Order: sequence, then C-alpha cells, then structure tokens
Amino acid sequence: MDVEEFRTRGKEMVDYVCQYMANIENQRVHPDVETGYLRKLLPTEAPQDPEDWDNIMSDVDNKIMPGITHWQHPRFHAYFPSGNSFPSILGDMLADAIGCIGFSWAASPACTELETIVMDWFGKAIGLPSAFITCSEGSKGGGVIQTSASECVLVSMLAARNQAIKYLKTENPHVDTEDSAYLPKLVGYCSKEAHSCVEKAAKILLVKLRILDPDENGALRGSTLREEMEKDKAKGLFPFFVSSILGSTASCAFDNLEEIGPVCKEQKRCWLHVDAAYAGNAFICPELKYLMAGMDYADSFNTNPNKWLLVNFDCSCLWVRDRIRLTHALVVDPLYLQHANSDEAIDYRHWGIPLSRRFRSLKLWFVLRKYGLNGLRAYIRNHINLAKFFESLVREDIRFEVVNDVKLGLVCFRMLASDNANQKLLAIINASGRLHMTPSVVRNKYIIRFCVNSEHARKEDILIAWDIIKEYAAHSMASPTKERPPLTRQKSKRFSFTRSISKEMYQRSLSRSNLLDGATPILVADSDEEDVVVEDTSILPDEESVIEGTTILPDEEEKVFTKEFVDGFRINEKEIKYNGVS
Repeated sequence: MDVEEFRTRGKEMVDYVCQYMANIENQRVHPDVETGYLRKLLPTEAPQDPEDWDNIMSDVDNKIMPGITHWQHPRFHAYFPSGNSFPSILGDMLADAIGCIGFSWAASPACTELETIVMDWFGKAIGLPSAFITCSEGSKGGGVIQTSASECVLVSMLAARNQAIKYLKTENPHVDTEDSAYLPKLVGYCSKEAHSCVEKAAKILLVKLRILDPDENGALRGSTLREEMEKDKAKGLFPFFVSSILGSTASCAFDNLEEIGPVCKEQKRCWLHVDAAYAGNAFICPELKYLMAGMDYADSFNTNPNKWLLVNFDCSCLWVRDRIRLTHALVVDPLYLQHANSDEAIDYRHWGIPLSRRFRSLKLWFVLRKYGLNGLRAYIRNHINLAKFFESLVREDIRFEVVNDVKLGLVCFRMLASDNANQKLLAIINASGRLHMTPSVVRNKYIIRFCVNSEHARKEDILIAWDIIKEYAAHSMASPTKERPPLTRQKSKRFSFTRSISKEMYQRSLSRSNLLDGATPILVADSDEEDVVVEDTSILPDEESVIEGTTILPDEEEKVFTKEFVDGFRINEKEIKYNGVS
C-alpha cells in the first residue's frame, strides 16, 4: 500500500468508523455465534499473494463483525466503561503513524516529556498530594502510563518487595544471603473486594497474600488489617505490602484509607498501594474528592483513563511518592540503552516491566485538551445521575433490591429470590443479545452489575434497559409451569457469562466451590451431544426421555429455567405479595 492508496483507504476507514459508531445502537449487543465460528470461515493458512483491500473489508463485515461484542453500545452495561472517543482515536492514529518506541528520553524526547507533563496535569486534576507530582517543588515522585491496572499493581508490589528485602538485609548485614531467601517471610494484604490482579501479582512475585474480609459495606478496615498483621508478625513474617481499593470491581466499594494508612505506617517497611482503576477518574470532580480521604498515607496510586475518561485502551496511570524506590527495583542499564542526558531526564523504561513503550500520552493529551476538565466532569456527572436514576427504578419495584451504596456509575441489584434465580435471569437476558450485564457477589449474595458505560448515555437508554430486565423477570415468573426444550451443551454455550456443564459433572460438583464460585452463571445442559431438533417441546425434564438418541436424565437438583427459578420467588412470596404479573 503506497501513500496514495493509504490516503484513499484511510478516508474510507474514517467513514467506516463513523458509520459504525452512528449505527451501533442497531446492532445486537452480544454476538450470536458458537465457539470456533471464525475458524470455519477463514483459511487455515495465510495467503501467499496480496489480496484486494475491498475483499479484506468485505470479510470484516461478513466474518469479523458478526462475532464482535459491541462495548460502545448504549445497552452494554457489563464491566466498567471501555474508554472511547474520537479525539482519543485520532491520538492513537497519530501515535501509530509516528511509530516511536519511547523507552528513554533519547529514544524520543517529546514522547517522554509529554508523558511527564500530562501525568502532572491529570494528577493535579485528581487532587493527588503534591509529592506525587513531578513538577512540585522538592518532589521525588511522579507518574507513568502503564498498560493496565494489573501492571500497576504488579510494579508497585515489585517495588515494595525490593524495599522489604533491602531492609531485611540491613538487619542482617553479616549474613550473605540471596534475595530469594527472604521471600518466604514476606506477606501482603488486600480485601476480598480487591481485583484478582493482586492475587496474580503475588503469585508472580512468589510472596504470601492474605485476603481479608471487608465490613458490611465492602470496606477493608484498619482493625482487621492490624489484627492480621500482628498474627503474621508473631509467626516471624514481614508485612510488606497492602493493596487498598477505591471503587471495587464487584460493587464499587471503598476501603477506609484513613484507618488503613496509619496501620501501614506502624510497620517497618510496608508499601500502601491504592487501586482506583475506575473510580479514580471521577476525582476530577470537586464534589467527589472526599472519597480520597487518607491518600496522604499512600505510596502509589493508579487509575485508568481507558475506563472512565474517554481514552482508548491501553492507558493506565500510576503515580508514586518516591520514584527512586520504584526504579531501584527495575533498573537494568546496558550500554546500548544509555545516553548522555540520562542524569537530567526521566527514562520510563525504568518504571515498568516492558522496555518498548508506545506514545500513549498523545491520546490522553488530546482528550484532556479537546474536552477540557469541565467537559470530562460533565460526562462523569451524567453517568452518576443516570446510575442514580436506574437505582430509583430498581427501588420502586418490589421484586428487586439494590445491594450496594451507589456513589458513582455502578448499581448492583438482584431479584428478591434465590441466587439460582438471579443467575438464570442474567443468563437469559444476556443470551437475548438485547442487553449485556455481568454478575458478582456482594454480601454473600449473587448480584447483577449494571454500569452506565456509553459516552452519550441518556435517560431513555436506562428506561429501555429497565424495561428489558422487567420483561424477562415477569415472563419467568408468570409462566412457572412452562417447560423448555432440552438444553444441549452446544446451545448452552451461547449464553453470555455462563459456564456450560453436563448434568453428570454438575451432580459430581455440587459441593465444589470452584464450580459454584458465584462469579459465573451456570447452565446445566440436558445433553452432551450437538444440537438436536426437537419437535415436541412439551417433554418434562423430570421424566427420563429419549430424543433422537439423546438421553435426558431426571434431575431433582436442577431444572434449568423452571423449578428452582420459581422456587426462588416463592422464598419471598409472602413478604412481597407478588402474583407473578408485572
């Protein structure tokens, strides 16, 4: 492709993107495809000769797009927002065209210096302590853009581990011991509400991790942390790291930093990291800065503009109070990477795991300038207002309850029914392709997460989503005696956010927590066979039946979409006096 063809195709691609974004509401939110669908449509080997661009784009339309989950769809309410905006797309486009690898100042001065500047802009807008801002007088800290919050947590834990081992060595100066010998003594801490990336980081770094119970509001408290630390110190262990959360993935809960901070400072060398991957972006709003209370105790802080600040993935921002403590754990300085200005400039290759780094600061800079802080605040406030509106709709319906404190854009809700009933409601809603949500567990209850995600979300979108939820809830309750056709493994795989298992496996695994983990709805297939054509849909699943050679066994424990679903509502029948009609 030469420059003239690129000019033509580039303009066509911009038109294609504009059409996609303008018409995304007409798409099914989640694709209706089977696992492995694409392998059946594409050749088994790469082409030997160049192909026509029109043919490539035709395959995008006919083969790729049918398998896309549309994260920017106004009815996509799963996870947290996946940041996206036209200024960010243009920033990525320009960064890709420049194609520099900014591992050091010398490798591309503007790439390094812009990152430092926009991290200071963003850190000041959030309201981080001045020690985290590079340009603050006397500051030893600063910010860096990483790929994800998982990397931010890993890098922070790595720095904390290095700091702890260095300290333990100074306590035993006459003992010549390898660093690895100290690993069994190190122990970190986080809440059950913390993201799984904390546990993964501990596994990578070969250190112990205590996962502690939060209070009834999902907050890790100082007293819980102190008690666990004292137990570990009595065993000869060394508390070296605490990962706290501001805005948990499950329920947007907030740890009590004002209590946790002093406990960390009581220890000899204990690094306090604050993970605010989603919620941290909202702190640019003055009225929400109270949620940061206790940040003065933190050693590091991360938030993801690629979640809730309209910046495309990847762009996760990490700030540290003392950059020397971070880089000391990561510096490897071969001659071919050294340069004459290394003593005067920041080299971000010392701030993270990879050497190669993209020009990610460009898209963050574009977004901050094009929207301005006031425009971004308006966007965040709109999401919060819409979440509050959805919360009010749920609270007005006697069939449902809200189970989290709705501070930002996430509402956790459930039917006043059993966990199984809620699992199946979520499964059939997601399988419809009309709406997309995810599950979690809050206060030991299976819940459904509804997050406001779309940049241009409106009140009408919330009303449409609520109507869909009510429709499926009402249908399930209004027809308690209606049986469904047998569910094969192949069919059940279509249900989003579900695990498909055989009846035999389900029976064997009823007592196994790794199956019933509360994080994934489970559909129990009546058959392990491929899909079968069923003409008679009135067959009851509690009768042993044979359909075209497929045996459906009786199952008193689980009748998918029938017995347990109805029983779930009967639990609260007297309390809510609901007659099964919406």
